Amino acid sequence: MSVLTLEGHDLTIDKMKSFLADAGSTIEISGEAYENVRRSRRIIEDIIEHEKTVYGITTGFGLFSDVRISKDKTQELQVNLIRSHSCGVGRPFGEHTVLAMMLLRLNTLLKGHSGVTVALVDQLKTFINERIIPKVPEQGSLGASGDLAPLSHLAIALIGEGKVYYKGELRESASVLESLGITPLTLETKEGLALINGTQPMTAQGLINYIEAEKLMDDSVWIASLTHQALNGIMDAFNEKVHISRGYPEQVEVARQLRSYLEGSSLTTRQGEVRVQDGYSLRCIPQVHGASLQTLAYVKDKLEIEMNAANDNPLVFGEDEVISGGNFHGQPIAIAMDLLKIGTAEIANISERRIERLVNPSLNGDLPAFLSPEEGVQSGAMILQYSAASLVSENKTLAHPASVDSIPSSANQEDHVSMGTIGSRHARDIIDNMRNVLATELFIALTAVEIKGIDGLSPKTREKFDTYRGIVDFIGHDRNFSKDIKILSDALRVVD
Repeated sequence: MSVLTLEGHDLTIDKMKSFLADAGSTIEISGEAYENVRRSRRIIEDIIEHEKTVYGITTGFGLFSDVRISKDKTQELQVNLIRSHSCGVGRPFGEHTVLAMMLLRLNTLLKGHSGVTVALVDQLKTFINERIIPKVPEQGSLGASGDLAPLSHLAIALIGEGKVYYKGELRESASVLESLGITPLTLETKEGLALINGTQPMTAQGLINYIEAEKLMDDSVWIASLTHQALNGIMDAFNEKVHISRGYPEQVEVARQLRSYLEGSSLTTRQGEVRVQDGYSLRCIPQVHGASLQTLAYVKDKLEIEMNAANDNPLVFGEDEVISGGNFHGQPIAIAMDLLKIGTAEIANISERRIERLVNPSLNGDLPAFLSPEEGVQSGAMILQYSAASLVSENKTLAHPASVDSIPSSANQEDHVSMGTIGSRHARDIIDNMRNVLATELFIALTAVEIKGIDGLSPKTREKFDTYRGIVDFIGHDRNFSKDIKILSDALRVVD
């Protein structure tokens, strides 16, 4: 069982990945972070005591920012805020995503710029460690002024309202808290606002997206190596000199991986032996996969900044510095997610083209048409290509950038928004489709190399063959292939 200590400034994707992978992992909060929380809270209490005019503390929100709130109404203001903003719709975010969401929200509060109480951060810590997961609908956020609706559903569970997932069951939050002897949180002044001003839903989903995409991009190279051998692909195109001459490090790295996976294969060829050049979906694997890897580097950088960012409003900096700004605006993550959508969609696109080469008798050399065990009577992998084509076509629609859209809200006070949560959700859907396309390529390639002769496989790809042939069978007869694709797709997943 691992323990992750939160400081407010040093979270990384690797730390989050380890935390999410261990069902028994817990968090602790450093003494310095607790002191940051206490110091900023004292400033908020001074504002209340002296009835200073500060947005969201002694005023309303959005267009109501000029409405003065009396001292005896400030707590009621926070609860009303959470209840009224809990208006998300659609299916809920995955439990791992909401767990990450809570952890990221807690981390930003620990920076000491939000003015919340120790009681609030301890309630979030308890929810995380006990794996009390609020039910958070995934639709309804504009991705600016914070992910208001999703974070309100998270916040309302802390006060004993709404629903939560606990030990595999969906229950009322109040019931779960009572059964565990946990007192529902009483929101103090500013705390409702501090919980919902932020980008944690888009960032948490973006984090899960990155973890899954990183693994799939690695998997895509050895899967392509199986296909390359099934089609007696030409090795010359992966010569290091070719890729160094262009200069992209990621392209050079993919070519290196391909050479490593293919070393020792007797199924590969040299230029001129069978054909002079391969089609682009084989020859240009380093160029295309390498370009997609470039998007991962950009996305990782932006996620790790945002995971440790102060994105509340207003922000507390000192006795006389409580400043209203716009750090809740999700544009950096919105653009990163749109870029990730393009990068991952292209991996699926080129994979589907390799699938076509595996099954098309005009392109697959001496392999059977559609790898059919009995041409005409049995269709073999014919419709598997249809399914993959459908997924990549769907991805082209999902890849439309969400970040270029904006709809004014709050009577035009909030007149530009990021739509980053939509972008993050669509990136997740593209990655799910990408995984299924790669699983389809893998399934077909396993049979294709078996027809060609597995003794000719390179040692590294033979290991992969043995592993995955152990969970799905050869295409020896027509059957319900969706079961095989599901098995392989699940095997390629990181986060359940």
